Amino acid sequence: MSKEISLEEIKKFWPENAPNINNVHKYISKYKNEKIVIKYGGNVLIDRNVFNNFISDIYVLNKLGLSIIVVHGGGPRIKRELDKKKIVSKFINGLRVTDKNIVETVEEVLIDFNKDIVNSLKKLGSLATSFHTKNENIIEVEPERKELGFVGIPKNINTNLIEEALSKNKIPIIAPLGLDKNNQTFNINGDTAASAIAKKLKSRRLILMTNVEGVYDDKKTLISEIKPFDIENLIKWKIVEGGMIPKIENCVDAVENGVRGVVILDGRKPHSILHEIFSDKGSGTLIRK
Repeated sequence: MSKEISLEEIKKFWPENAPNINNVHKYISKYKNEKIVIKYGGNVLIDRNVFNNFISDIYVLNKLGLSIIVVHGGGPRIKRELDKKKIVSKFINGLRVTDKNIVETVEEVLIDFNKDIVNSLKKLGSLATSFHTKNENIIEVEPERKELGFVGIPKNINTNLIEEALSKNKIPIIAPLGLDKNNQTFNINGDTAASAIAKKLKSRRLILMTNVEGVYDDKKTLISEIKPFDIENLIKWKIVEGGMIPKIENCVDAVENGVRGVVILDGRKPHSILHEIFSDKGSGTLIRK
């Protein structure tokens, strides 16, 4: 970050309903020279108001000089496009079986959404850079399982391109797509892609925006902070179930492999990212050792 931004300057772009502006410098110091990976996906992708709120928060973080990396999903948009083309998806344990037809549609939709994020940030005044299979691919993949088709798991991440963008105060916007050794496109689970990137960058935070508040205990009360060991018990006791299990397992894996903390928060709440980064209370559930 260059010279410290004054409170008067911050007031010009600090949103209403955001955390107390007088504490901002304390948190800028905390995250200075650190990296924050933010995964934007799932059902929060559908609502344009939620999208605009997300774009606004990313713009604010960039304006403050923080190093932000965005990884986006696209599930609902992909489903809409496949329905339009009358392509029926099969699922194995919640993972879409991705044949040639489907992977081409997935790639098309994700690249289109990637451009949407980049252009929306540019309109506010933040420079963002697209990373996907047709433009500076950074994720090398290997097939996850043969029966899933073109679904990949990250094998290598080219962090040099990410670092280069950050050094110019640009925001890397990364689609969960990758190429194998034969330059074949593979779809990647968004949480898996975000976690792999956060681990490689040894990021201070990995923030997963979802449509739930975070992780709940057996009384359905939000847990504000939890350790990996306790998470394993929640799964064992079936308090965490279904689609939350792979998400939680990604979180634990990230924390066990170099990420200082992972946060699951409700992306539908106004300025939930700012409340997470610029307040002691945070927003959602923080998982750390």
